[in-house]
Amino acid sequence: MKLERPIIFFDGVCILCNTFIDFVFTRDHSNSFYFAPLQGKNAKMWLADTTTLTLGPSPDQRERENLETLVYLDEHGQHIRSDAVLSVLVHMGGPYRWFGYLGRVVPRIIRDGVYNWIAHHRYNWFGKRDACRLPTPEDKHRLLD
Repeated sequence: MKLERPIIFFDGVCILCNTFIDFVFTRDHSNSFYFAPLQGKNAKMWLADTTTLTLGPSPDQRERENLETLVYLDEHGQHIRSDAVLSVLVHMGGPYRWFGYLGRVVPRIIRDGVYNWIAHHRYNWFGKRDACRLPTPEDKHRLLD
């Protein structure tokens, strides 16, 4: 399948994850991203074959089932954990691009260690929604299920 624009896959019930998606969504004035919950059919379709479009480590079955990672899929492949967050920031452009580049100065093993620690505690610290987010009618075309 051809990727029209990058897709950000996120835990649809995680309040922290949704806050990050809201941050990106409201600043993405050029509509350059699609957004999709990891619980949805698009995540199963795009991320099921980890041999396709894979860049670096791909989310394993446990991560997909337990929703422990953000996945950013672009023309270069799948980016996960801190690489996904930093890649999104770089793609957003403007001042966010510099935060994305600056974050890559920190070694991935450290970044991902912090990411995994936060991901493990995110429900206890930030909470969960009862259901995945629903788009407004004007934004429905950007949120995949």
